[in-house]
Amino acid sequence: MERRSALKNMGMVFGYAVATPTLLGLVQSCKEKVPFAEWAPSYFDKDKGYALAQMVDVILPKTDTPSATEVNVHIFIDEFAKNVLPEEQQDFMNVLMDKFMGKILTDSGKDTLADIEGVDFEAALTKYLAKRSDEDEEAHGKAIGEYMEATIGGKAAELNEDVACYEFAGNIRGMATWAYKTSEYVGEEVLAYLPLPGEYIACADVNELTQGKAWSL
Repeated sequence: MERRSALKNMGMVFGYAVATPTLLGLVQSCKEKVPFAEWAPSYFDKDKGYALAQMVDVILPKTDTPSATEVNVHIFIDEFAKNVLPEEQQDFMNVLMDKFMGKILTDSGKDTLADIEGVDFEAALTKYLAKRSDEDEEAHGKAIGEYMEATIGGKAAELNEDVACYEFAGNIRGMATWAYKTSEYVGEEVLAYLPLPGEYIACADVNELTQGKAWSL
């Protein structure tokens, strides 16, 4: 997967785009990062947090710029889930994560998420981050809507594994990309950064103004 393609598809997870300055501060410094193998998540179980960290590093790997975990994307997602998502969205995220991680365990033949490695995510992410047909997107959206309606109404409901995996992979990619682009290093060193804007140039070539980079502010 290309980092450039991922950055073009920035999204806001579960329809929410609100994060406090405290949460955004988690992705402001690479220096404060601890190895994610030692990380104790605030919201997710430790093994799920460890698997999530592996997952976001596959989506946004280290190249000539830091990996997702090097700018604390995994910590941001954990804190966002705990402090921003309302309870029904937390429950939905847990269902999606359980199905996705269950699929990873089954396909990898491993017993626990603590044994999962980045390579175990590659085939699943290749599949579940691929563009779907309009018909599939419509069917998946309908299935999710029916599931949410049933659960909110207190009824028993089951979500198809493939639908859940597509939804979880897409949401995590969107949130990871959002957090990554919000980080101080990426904002100032990778994207075009001008904290004190100068003159407004309406029609100039973006390649001339920023060497083709998107603005960080």
